[in-house]
Amino acid sequence: MRVWPALLLAGALGWIAALWTWTLAGDPASLAGGPEGIPVHVLNNGFHTDLAVPRAALEARGGPLAEASRAIGSGDWVLIGWGDAKFFTDTTPMESRIPDGIRAFLWPGNASVIMLDPEAGDPSRRFPPGARRTLRLTPAGFKGLAGRVEASLALDDGRPRRTLARAGDGAHFFASQEPFWIGYLCNNWTARVLNAAGLSVRPQRTETAGEVMAAIDRAARRPPPR
Repeated sequence: MRVWPALLLAGALGWIAALWTWTLAGDPASLAGGPEGIPVHVLNNGFHTDLAVPRAALEARGGPLAEASRAIGSGDWVLIGWGDAKFFTDTTPMESRIPDGIRAFLWPGNASVIMLDPEAGDPSRRFPPGARRTLRLTPAGFKGLAGRVEASLALDDGRPRRTLARAGDGAHFFASQEPFWIGYLCNNWTARVLNAAGLSVRPQRTETAGEVMAAIDRAARRPPPR
C-alpha cells in the first residue's frame, strides 16, 4: 500500500518537471529582419519587462490597438506593458503597497490593464545595455507581436476601453481581458507576446524578467535560419 504515495509523488514531480521545461517554439525566421527589420526593444527594470515599439508600425496595421495608440499623447515610440489593474497603475511608494501586491499575486482572476506610454525619443536609451535587448522583426513577426497585444485588449463594441490616463508620466491604460495572478504575471504576458513574434520561450519560467531576457539571448546564439 505504501507504493501508491511514492507513485503519486513521482507523478507530481514529473508533472512539475515537464511544466518547468515546457517550451513554446517560435519562428526564428520572424526574428531575422536584419538591419531593415522593425526594431522592438525589451526593457527590464529588474522585476518587470516592457516592450518599446515604433508607433508608425503599430498604427499602420489599423484595428483596435492602432486606435488605442492614436488616442494617447504624441511620440514616435510607444512603451507597452501589462499588469494588475490596481497595482500596476499605482505610483505610491512600494513599501506601502505590499498588502496590495500580495492580493494581486494570490487572489485569482484579478482585472488587468495594458499600458501604452508614448515617448518622443528611443526609450531604450534610458536603460543600461544589460537591461535592454533589441529584436529586429520581419513584417510577419511584428504582425504577430501586435496581434497578440491586440488580442489581450478588452473591447466594447470593437473599441478599446481606456481605464486611466496617469497624470505626470503620460501613461495610458486600457482594459485587458486576461486575468492577473501568480500563475500569469506581467513577464509571462511579455513572453507570450514575444512568442507570437517568433521567440521560443519557456512559459512557466518567465515569471522573472531575467528569464525573458535569457530567452532572447538564447535565440541570438542560435544559427540564423537559412
